[in-house]
Amino acid sequence: MIALRPSLAAEAGRHAALMAGAIVMLAPFVWMLSLSLRAPDDIFTQELHLVPRKWDAVRNYLAAFEKVPLLRYLLNGVVVTATILVLQIAVAVPAAYALAKLRFAGSKVLFSLVLFGLLIPAHVPAIPHYIMLSKVGLLNSYAGLVMPSVISVFGIFWIRQFFLTVPDDLVHAARLDGMSEFGIVWRIMLPTAVPALTAFGILSVVVHWNDYFWPLLIVTSPDMAMPALGTVYLRNTEAGIDYGPLMAGVVVITAPLVLFFLAAQRRFIEGMTLSGIK
Repeated sequence: MIALRPSLAAEAGRHAALMAGAIVMLAPFVWMLSLSLRAPDDIFTQELHLVPRKWDAVRNYLAAFEKVPLLRYLLNGVVVTATILVLQIAVAVPAAYALAKLRFAGSKVLFSLVLFGLLIPAHVPAIPHYIMLSKVGLLNSYAGLVMPSVISVFGIFWIRQFFLTVPDDLVHAARLDGMSEFGIVWRIMLPTAVPALTAFGILSVVVHWNDYFWPLLIVTSPDMAMPALGTVYLRNTEAGIDYGPLMAGVVVITAPLVLFFLAAQRRFIEGMTLSGIK
């Protein structure tokens, strides 16, 4: 029993640290939800209390939908993030398979370029992308929002690391059965990579759902705004002290991400575990 005390104390310390970190991370969201339920005179008060004393949730949420087209922003977010994710997977899976399982001249150089691409911030090619899309008339469109993100070097790297854990014998057996390389990619490798793809999908959806920089550059009409940019339009309509509708709008825009992560958290953790660097 005495020998167990240090390990129990260390475990208790780890749990305490995790709980403290969780409180720090969740506090802004809990406070945001609390403010979205309050009346204006209950927001600016000297007393700190999470439970509203004057409820005004119905007015706040109805006002948020009346002031800006929140449903349109959510629809834009779903269309753009889903399209980007599908195209990223369509590009990343074959590329990752080639880098992980095929032996050809220049494969190491290509993988080095992928690693180099991870070092380039997304803001660097923004101006060339803007000029290109402006020349072809794709500003303020779904295509303009999607095209710069179709190729994800992180997705290629991430899925390649998972494919390295797949036994080569499985690939050799498929080739002996006469299956083509594309057949191996989509019928053998893709089903095995579901955990890694789920983890990558969550990361991709979160990044592009919350993207503010690129939509700010190319969106010229409020109807094409993404959710993060939509909060700015909502803020501009709330120039006074009525922050209830603003917080309600942010809750509505944030809720789909939270629900999406809760639905896929088991797969996300599994994908993070199985896609370790080999």
